Amino acid sequence: MERRDVPDRQLDALLERLDRIADRLERIDGRLEAQEGFVQVTRELRALTDSLNAVAYAALGQSPRVRRRAG
Repeated sequence: MERRDVPDRQLDALLERLDRIADRLERIDGRLEAQEGFVQVTRELRALTDSLNAVAYAALGQSPRVRRRAG
């Protein structure tokens, strides 16, 4: 591979573009981490809802209709 000299202005433009790309990747990474947290919260809320429903049915002396969720 042949090495080419890059003028300072062009190098500055490339570095600025790379900085913008890095910033966008950081934002995307942050969003993905937040979404993973929401998925865990959703699972916990679903389990809590199921438990509360079971307690409510037990208090009424009934048994709930059981539906299995794909896990």
